[in-house]
Amino acid sequence: MIQFKRIDHLLICVPEGTTAQARAFYGDVLRLEEIPGNHPSGAIWFTIADIQLHIREEAGGNYSKRHPAFEVTNLEEARQELERSGLAIEYSSEIDGRQRFFFHDPFGNRIELLEFIG
Repeated sequence: MIQFKRIDHLLICVPEGTTAQARAFYGDVLRLEEIPGNHPSGAIWFTIADIQLHIREEAGGNYSKRHPAFEVTNLEEARQELERSGLAIEYSSEIDGRQRFFFHDPFGNRIELLEFIG
């Protein structure tokens, strides 16, 4: 049996030619810290809590409901900040013990933010 410890990193893809726009969104709007370096396939890396978010360009555009989910300490504060940035918030089915919502980055990637409630 594989015993997982934690998520190390997530990779999401953006359309070709949009790395600068991705850097601006994730660095300026979401205020993530970029990890400098010459990363594989021209990817840009960010620190988000105790994991890494890797973003790289990819041809195509078959986006789905795939998404990373990030726990936050104050979901309402996060919602307000994202809405101030002009992002649309979407809700889905309810799950006992947590509140959550979704939003999309400028490239169609779906992202979930959640807060555990007790």
